[in-house]
Amino acid sequence: MPLRTRLTQRLGIRHPVLLAPMANVAGGRLAAAVTHAGGLGLIGGGYGDAAWLEREFAAAGNARVGCGFITWSLARQPELLDQVLAHVPAATMLSFGDPTPFLPQIKAAGSALLCQVQTVAHARTALAAEADIIVAQGTEAGGHGASRATLTLVPEVADIIARESPDTLLVAAGGIADGRGLAAALMLGADGVLIGSRFWASAEALIHPNHQRVAIAANGDGTVRQTAADIARGYDWPKDFTGRVLNNAFVQRWHGREAEQRTQAASTRAAYLAAIEEGRTEEAGIFIGEAIGLIHDIRPAAAIMEDVVGQAESLLRDRAPSLLSHRNPTSG
Repeated sequence: MPLRTRLTQRLGIRHPVLLAPMANVAGGRLAAAVTHAGGLGLIGGGYGDAAWLEREFAAAGNARVGCGFITWSLARQPELLDQVLAHVPAATMLSFGDPTPFLPQIKAAGSALLCQVQTVAHARTALAAEADIIVAQGTEAGGHGASRATLTLVPEVADIIARESPDTLLVAAGGIADGRGLAAALMLGADGVLIGSRFWASAEALIHPNHQRVAIAANGDGTVRQTAADIARGYDWPKDFTGRVLNNAFVQRWHGREAEQRTQAASTRAAYLAAIEEGRTEEAGIFIGEAIGLIHDIRPAAAIMEDVVGQAESLLRDRAPSLLSHRNPTSG
């Protein structure tokens, strides 16, 4: 039986799975593929590039998709929100900042407001902003995040929502790459999941295949939270958020030597960006989560969705009842 949750009902999707709006990775083709596979794809608006956004919405074709922004960056280019809302996105996700200033526009456009949070304090801010869906992101996630773990953050936020705003939905993110993660998230009180790293390793992702090949050869021990990649790109992130990347030669060179790195970052930025574009993995910060240890191949998004949902359905249908059906041998 297919999984039916409040998320599938609210968003009109077959599976309780959302694509993480990974900056420069989750383009229109990947978002459309996730939507066509039964979830909801979110284009990664990232730091904001009007031409890129137009190109990727065009690449999504007539698929029903959404878009996500880095909130503090959107505040510097607020006109981009109007540009995206003109495409009538099914959902608009804001992460890493106060969503309140953008609430009227998003609500007026009829787009579901998703707020990604990393702490209980963030969750309360999102509730005050009348978010339709809160995405509780654990530190295991690739890209930017904070220090709370998914396993404890999700149920804590679930309890707050149940007490204070029961109509608000909850989505779990961070370290979820297969059906085990989806099933576990539902048991923790989430209505669905937001998946990044598993779709990062998809055929439709906007990422050089060299980076994908190197990453899937690693495991969860091979990632680290750091700021070197942001310094290299010239992004001044709020201090509460660091980025999880592969622990490669670039990171090992600069992690812990950030002051020195800043003195030469501007002069080396073009070479750094070229390394990303050209697939020279050891010379760049490759954003990926701990879940990379659960990923062993590059597959089409539709096949990934089928695997994740199929495994979760099997676990919930077969394993859960079997765990309850055996009498405790120590009981009377």
